[in-house]
Amino acid sequence: MAWAILDTGVYISYWERGLYEEALAAVRDAFIVRHSAVVLSELRRGARTREAQRLVEALYGLARTQWEPTAAEWWTAGRLIRKIGDAQRWERTKRRDFQNDALIALTARRQGATIVTTDRNDFDLLAKELQVSVLPV
Repeated sequence: MAWAILDTGVYISYWERGLYEEALAAVRDAFIVRHSAVVLSELRRGARTREAQRLVEALYGLARTQWEPTAAEWWTAGRLIRKIGDAQRWERTKRRDFQNDALIALTARRQGATIVTTDRNDFDLLAKELQVSVLPV
């Protein structure tokens, strides 16, 4: 069975707005979902309410297998962000925000995983550079 990583926006959209229930059921049927340490960190950083913190902590407890970027992937992310950012004429803030997406994509590529995301634009740019599979919901 194939692997998948859910991007941060998928969790937030599901938890906060109840979106993508059918899409997530299809993902669970087609993939083994693994957790990105980058996504877990983003979720924890943004968990402002007690309920959000409880959800993130529960997910972290379930995430027995966490995939994290290697030092080489951090290094490659810098090049990718510069290349894509220059081509897109991004300001510093957008480049900084794009870093986590680049790290998630590089980790997914190493593991042969598909990225399930709500952020089609950024991950499509990364897919072109890295030949990583992206499944927008």
